[in-house]
Amino acid sequence: MSNIILAIVGLAGAGKTESTEYLMKKTGWPKVYFGQVVMDEVATRNLPVNEANERMVREELRAKHGMASMAILSIPKIKELYKTTNVILESLYSWEEYLAIKEEFAENFKVVAIYSSLPTRVERMKIRPVRPLTEADLISRDKSQIENLHQAGPIARADWTIINEGSKEGLYKNLDEIIGKLT
Repeated sequence: MSNIILAIVGLAGAGKTESTEYLMKKTGWPKVYFGQVVMDEVATRNLPVNEANERMVREELRAKHGMASMAILSIPKIKELYKTTNVILESLYSWEEYLAIKEEFAENFKVVAIYSSLPTRVERMKIRPVRPLTEADLISRDKSQIENLHQAGPIARADWTIINEGSKEGLYKNLDEIIGKLT
């Protein structure tokens, strides 16, 4: 079987980071973080790393390359890794990014959607150590990501959906089942 590109998608607090970290540890597969494109550009411009500069750069990249910009700019790195191993994609958000990766890797591109209800995600976000969000902030972010980033498309078109309402062990068991089908 050829190598695969595996994207983990879902709304904030669903368990994407937990899933990505688990898969990396379990499989040894590297990840390509789409947000790294923004961080690299912020560094290239010698700007302080903060939300305002990250947003400015992200918006400029999307204005220049379209809504698929993070995917387009990440494809060379993905291709290099893909030559020798499976690759995990972290922070694929937009429908346009999905389409760009699908066009490049066709049937070797797979998507796992992690779904958690709003109440579950609200509780997780309250205690998240990095960038916690209030319920109002989370609802606002959901609205923005669905309407502005077209994030619902990749979630709806996922090859697998994991309902993540329980324990980490339950999440891991579901991920193990998917990995078993891919390897």
